[in-house]
Amino acid sequence: MTTIVRAAWALLLPLLCAAAPVRADLVVVLNSRDASVTLLDRATGAQRGVVPVGKEPHHLIATPDGRELIVASAMGNELVFLDAASGRVTRRIANVPDPYHLAFSPDRRWLVVAANRLDRVDVYHAADYTLAKRFEARSIPSHIAFSKDSRYAFVTLQGSHELAAFDLGSLQRAWTMNVGRTPAGVVTSSDGRHLLVGVMDDHHVAVVDWQKREVVRKLPTGKGAHNLAPRGDGRHLYVSNRVENSVSVIDESTMSIVRKFDVPGGPDCMDLSPDGRELWITSRWAMKVSVLDLDAGRVVRQHPVGRSPHGIYVHKPAVGGAHAPQLVAAQSAGAAAPARTAGRRSRSG
Repeated sequence: MTTIVRAAWALLLPLLCAAAPVRADLVVVLNSRDASVTLLDRATGAQRGVVPVGKEPHHLIATPDGRELIVASAMGNELVFLDAASGRVTRRIANVPDPYHLAFSPDRRWLVVAANRLDRVDVYHAADYTLAKRFEARSIPSHIAFSKDSRYAFVTLQGSHELAAFDLGSLQRAWTMNVGRTPAGVVTSSDGRHLLVGVMDDHHVAVVDWQKREVVRKLPTGKGAHNLAPRGDGRHLYVSNRVENSVSVIDESTMSIVRKFDVPGGPDCMDLSPDGRELWITSRWAMKVSVLDLDAGRVVRQHPVGRSPHGIYVHKPAVGGAHAPQLVAAQSAGAAAPARTAGRRSRSG
């Protein structure tokens, strides 16, 4: 090979490698008791790797541009950023106290963090992740949702059985209201009029008219009603019932339960496959991820992961995807719950 040809290849090869398509069939699972993330191949379930991310990673979200995932390392007090397509660690932000659950406001201006162990709700500027405001929260802030116009952040408080609202315009606490025993997951309805809250120890989803501050309906989805995940069709929501080992489907147009699936091992967080045919679910007490075929109506595969798998993300190439957040303390029947760590609060959300 001539010197000129070698030089040409030397210049061209990095460009070819950079242009090569990244495999985009990734599933990211947070192992909250192993301080790690398991990377799975969505098509085969094969494990692509395990990434250490710091103590107690419970929840994750995609950045607004969809290019990165933010893993909240609660006991590590940091945010760990992963490439959304490959799972590679891209950067870290330290000194973020107790980031348990986190969510971006719809207008992408704010990042709100529920500091579950510290009884705080912290509001950060989304542009540079600097702290804007810190709120004391009554007891065990858990999951987060927003009003459609991004004015309000709503946070469930598991220990005091409340839902709290924070005005992001004025950065002031707006109100709190009782919603039932041990509220966890919360999402905003498609029309923005209601909040749906998984009330774990009352075994239902509370439908809240948040402007009137009133629970207007209780949907008995199943024992240990926990987290909620919108289907993305503007109509249906999935609810994980952790004690009952089931997932229910709510039709928002009628605010009724229209279907239920058996899912073993304490189903917790959920995310849809890009084609909408499969719901990937962390089975919290079984050290597995369960794959629910929505057409067949049953779990068709389970894949082993680490201890106490919690948050999950299924990569969606064109959209960037989202953790079943928003896509969020019951022991499942017949299975042992993870051991509590002596001297501090057990994380149940």
